[in-house]
Amino acid sequence: MPNTISGRAIAAQVVRSGTSPAANYRAACIGKSEKDFLNKLKMVEEELDETSHWLEVIMDSEILSRKRVEPLYEECVELLRIIVSSIISTRKHLSQMPD
Repeated sequence: MPNTISGRAIAAQVVRSGTSPAANYRAACIGKSEKDFLNKLKMVEEELDETSHWLEVIMDSEILSRKRVEPLYEECVELLRIIVSSIISTRKHLSQMPD
C-alpha cells in the first residue's frame, strides 16, 4: 500500500478486518452451544464482508493493481461463501431441533 493518508488508513482497516475472521472462527469452533457457534460465525461473516469491501476499494481506486489484489479478493469471497453456507446449515439444523 502506498504511504499516503488513504493508503495507511485502508491498510489498517484491511489488517483489522482481515485478521479477525481466523480468531473468530477458532472461537466458533469451541462455542458453548450451536447458537453460540452460529453467533460467532456471523461475526466471521461480517469481518470477511468488510475485508472484501476494502479489497474492492483498493482495486476500484487503483491504489494497487487489480492483478495484485484480485487473488486475495477471490479467496476472501470464497471464504465468505463457505461461512455463509455453514451459517445456513446451522440455522437449518437449529430450526429442526425441538424447543
